[in-house]
Amino acid sequence: MSTVLEATDLAVEYRGHRTVRAVDGVSLTISAGEVLALVGESGRGKSSTARAVIGMEKPHSGDVQFRGAPVPPLGLRRRKAELTAMQMVFQDPNSSLNPRKRIGDQIADGVTAARARGLSSDAPREWLGAVGLDPDMVTRYPHQFSGGQRQRIAIARALAARPDLLVADEPISALDASSQAEVASMMRRLVLQAGAGMLFISHDLSVVRIMADRVAVMYRGRIVESGPTAMVWADPVHPYTKARAGSDPAPGREGRRAGGPGGRGPCGMA
Repeated sequence: MSTVLEATDLAVEYRGHRTVRAVDGVSLTISAGEVLALVGESGRGKSSTARAVIGMEKPHSGDVQFRGAPVPPLGLRRRKAELTAMQMVFQDPNSSLNPRKRIGDQIADGVTAARARGLSSDAPREWLGAVGLDPDMVTRYPHQFSGGQRQRIAIARALAARPDLLVADEPISALDASSQAEVASMMRRLVLQAGAGMLFISHDLSVVRIMADRVAVMYRGRIVESGPTAMVWADPVHPYTKARAGSDPAPGREGRRAGGPGGRGPCGMA
């Protein structure tokens, strides 16, 4: 599988009365057709990592490569067409939806981005159907939908751009419990059907077990453990991971020991 994202020794700092290093030496890779979950409690640096990866946050140090080329910080100018192959879904869909614009037109923006890179993309009505909404809703505005429906629209808009990489920052945490697993499974299916890679950020271990091929555990701004998802939760090594895995109600943890075939290390590489 080809590598779509490679972050090396990434650091993000915020300066105020004192300097806070939110991300400290994070390295990770994502291949096409792979879902990597970044997990940890709130305030552990997960969202800062996502924003740095996509170019929304300028790293203090380190390097982010997308398809082998550096990812520049987002500025006031329109992003180059090839970088629309990186898309992000936020926890709050209102962050990416224009309240004054019909949802069909907003999904069409994603279609336009795909076509600018020479790719075909389905019509907005078809994308609405793909995320489980009525295609006839294309003429409605965001305020006419529930929060969960708006999140599905944001996902449709991002996927309509036919991304090579989707960064999803807690995309289902605001949904009701009955919808979370359904939307998570839908996202995984649609991303992998497109042959894309995904960085999926969450604190919910039950969802990560559904979503991710690999998992990286973040604690105090660092990745402290990583590897195939089943293995990490079956046989955690770091004390923080052990505490999180011990609180996971999912049954039947079975896996291999670190250091054996498919063993894992602390720097995001399986």
